[in-house]
Amino acid sequence: MDTPIIIRKATAEDCPRMLELVLELAIYEREPDAVTVTEAHFTESGFGEHPVWWAFVAEQEGVVVGMALYYIRFSTWKGQRMYLEDLLVTEKARRHGIGTMLMQALIDEAKEKQYSGIAWQVLDWNEPAINFYKKLDASLDGEWINCTLNFDN
Repeated sequence: MDTPIIIRKATAEDCPRMLELVLELAIYEREPDAVTVTEAHFTESGFGEHPVWWAFVAEQEGVVVGMALYYIRFSTWKGQRMYLEDLLVTEKARRHGIGTMLMQALIDEAKEKQYSGIAWQVLDWNEPAINFYKKLDASLDGEWINCTLNFDN
């Protein structure tokens, strides 16, 4: 990859492209119809009066080719922790260290804000992601079961 990668905080103007990346991830995760958030809701949730998520993007030649979106959760055992909702790099841009650069931006942010750590989930069949996280020396915990209540709006 000859052109430089710029890692920066996401802006509201990035939201349409970020949603394209979210859809790319949903297709990869075999759930293309599961993305129901609107662009307006997505943008308002990140850049409105009371944002609930923040993100870093990886930009190459003016195009966002990766993103790491997070929010803050609270652990009664550990205090405030960063929760990584999505980390993704477009298929064409993979294997050039962009995922590592995005993770480093998250780590730096978490340390700067004095969060007690970063948590996330990975699908048990996503071997490339699991191997990437192992290289970061992340702890993988197979004990917990995900629980969700969905509401039709």
